[in-house]
Amino acid sequence: MSPRCGTCLNLKKMMMYVEKPRVQEYFTFSIAWLLSFRASELERILSKFGQDTRKIERSVLIGCSDRREAWFALDLSLGSLCSSDSLQKSEMETELQGSFIQLRKALFQLNEKDTSLIFTAQALLRWHECHQFCGKSGQPTQKNVAGSKRICPSSNMIYYPQMSPVVITLVSDRTRCLLARQSSFPKGMYSALAGFCDVGETLEEAVRREVAEEVGLEVDSLQYSASQHWPFPNSSLMMACHATVGPGQTEIHVNSQELETAGWFSLEEVATALKRKGPPSNEQDGTIPFWLPPKAAIAHRLIWEWVQKQSSSSNLA
Repeated sequence: MSPRCGTCLNLKKMMMYVEKPRVQEYFTFSIAWLLSFRASELERILSKFGQDTRKIERSVLIGCSDRREAWFALDLSLGSLCSSDSLQKSEMETELQGSFIQLRKALFQLNEKDTSLIFTAQALLRWHECHQFCGKSGQPTQKNVAGSKRICPSSNMIYYPQMSPVVITLVSDRTRCLLARQSSFPKGMYSALAGFCDVGETLEEAVRREVAEEVGLEVDSLQYSASQHWPFPNSSLMMACHATVGPGQTEIHVNSQELETAGWFSLEEVATALKRKGPPSNEQDGTIPFWLPPKAAIAHRLIWEWVQKQSSSSNLA
């Protein structure tokens, strides 16, 4: 679908239509392909489907264009069973002449800029949905225009969106890297180890604890790589690290409560998996070749960095 742009009140409203999560569904959110509407056009669509046009006031600011036009996102509550003013996805697809796709699948198609916008939209919209009432007074809270905070008129409490710190770690024994999968992952997908930081922990302490808890290995050394905002399952700050285990300390003990499986993979295996674009087709024997997270995920960056380092070392040898 081709984007359409427009302005209203000196603001450009870029609407990313976010679908409510379904119970026990791995891909929890859906989006329409980055459509932009004038506010008047969106009001027409909402009116056509019998919706209150004041719904636009629920939109949240997610960024600005190079021309300093403000971009907003709006949750249309598509097909929600718990929302009295939900829209039917099929009807909206017909109106927009396109189709909705699941957000995690869309990560294989989005560029870096669009991914950042949609991550921000998903995180903010989800946060507002879950913070409708004040924790002190129990009274309804109100969103400010930008959606950057909620205020309780009764207690004067101000609530700001927060992110949970998470460490994501690619473990190596210097010649192989360790990849694991959870039962909730799509079939065949492996990734780096990840876990939430506990209260009072440093990043380094969290890395060592998570690696020990999930695969029973002791980290010998670690190096920070980069960070990324990640909206699943809620808003998180992913802090990526490379970790190395000592010689002879490579026997994996998988914590079955955390992981489905984990294993060591060679440079050749990982390099081949990096070349795959999205979930691969089944082999002739019915098996699925292992594949890796999309480029939009920081886990992909960690794995790519390891491959680059190992390839350079091999060339120098």
